[in-house]
Amino acid sequence: MSSEAPDPDAPASADDGHVSAELFGEWAVSGIEYGDPSTQRYITVTPIAHTMGRHTDTQFKKSELSIVERLINRLMQTDENTGKKQQTTRIVREAFDVVHERTDRNPVQVLVTAVEHAGPREETVRLKYGGISVPKAVDVAPQRRVDQALKFIARGTYNASFKSPTPVEEALANQLVGAADYDLDAYPVSQKEEQERVAAAAR
Repeated sequence: MSSEAPDPDAPASADDGHVSAELFGEWAVSGIEYGDPSTQRYITVTPIAHTMGRHTDTQFKKSELSIVERLINRLMQTDENTGKKQQTTRIVREAFDVVHERTDRNPVQVLVTAVEHAGPREETVRLKYGGISVPKAVDVAPQRRVDQALKFIARGTYNASFKSPTPVEEALANQLVGAADYDLDAYPVSQKEEQERVAAAAR
């Protein structure tokens, strides 16, 4: 029986019960903290940023995708980036580097917090009574809150970088940091606040 102590510098293996893989080879995906229990199950964090469309044929499987890949997919929904997965992945990778340099925090944690802060809790729907259309405030489902947050982050990035000297990587980093810090001047937070304000007026 060997009495040798395990090497503390050795990489963790599957037998140790730890995940040694890191997102983009440098960002840890373990120990992520969630501030909103309602959206936690819909914000999946994995070290895989490209699943090759594994869940495209199954309804509601998008919640099993990494939140990073979902952000990449949302950023591709523009005329300039449609279908350019590698280019968009590079943009997100470089934006994460900017986030880390600026905040000295794990950019995966910053993204998770940004999504939690940018997801609206109320929105407005239109109900028809006879020939009259009346706005009605409704609660937003947790999965839709995540969808809306990603949409606001992507749209804010596009607005800040399109026909602008601001590089898209810098624009994305600004949106993530602003939303994570709940900066009311950040596009995702301002859109969330506006949507909830309109819903409050329609109660």
